[in-house]
Amino acid sequence: NSQLTLLLVGNPDAITPLLAKADFEQRSRLQIIPAQSVIASDVRPSQAIRASRGSSMRVALELVKEGRAQACVSAGNTGALMGLAKLLLKPLEGIERPALVTVLPHQQKGKTVVLDLGANVDCDSTMLVQFAIMGSVLAEEVVEIPNPRVALLNIGEEEVKGLDSIRDASAVLKTIPSI
Repeated sequence: NSQLTLLLVGNPDAITPLLAKADFEQRSRLQIIPAQSVIASDVRPSQAIRASRGSSMRVALELVKEGRAQACVSAGNTGALMGLAKLLLKPLEGIERPALVTVLPHQQKGKTVVLDLGANVDCDSTMLVQFAIMGSVLAEEVVEIPNPRVALLNIGEEEVKGLDSIRDASAVLKTIPSI
């Protein structure tokens, strides 16, 4: 997309020399947004959120909140990112937690959308159903998979196996005709 601008949030003194070394034809489409600090990977999410003012992660999410950016990509502390996203961007109504998502190539052509990816340590059946609905909508509307099939990852195919939360979510999903 020739209209795309990439906002790089961080310490300009660290970013600028790296960009100078890069062989990147579209440098004019990059904009550096200064940030005062970085959230370390070994910091607990609750501590990171309290100390996040001025951090590159918080600044990037604030850009999304303000409508100056459409998305945020981070290689930083995942727990802090999830917590800050929930705090600053607010989940959709009826959604308790955000979920990480990735799109993988499918062995029979096409793509597979996978949600949560271990971002949430403990999910109840309600959250799993919410993730399934979000994934189904994303797969159909963004990834353009018509009538996506939704599945829960469990320890076996048998319906009696696995955690109660997964079995309960499976039962609820069977009652939703659009999934």
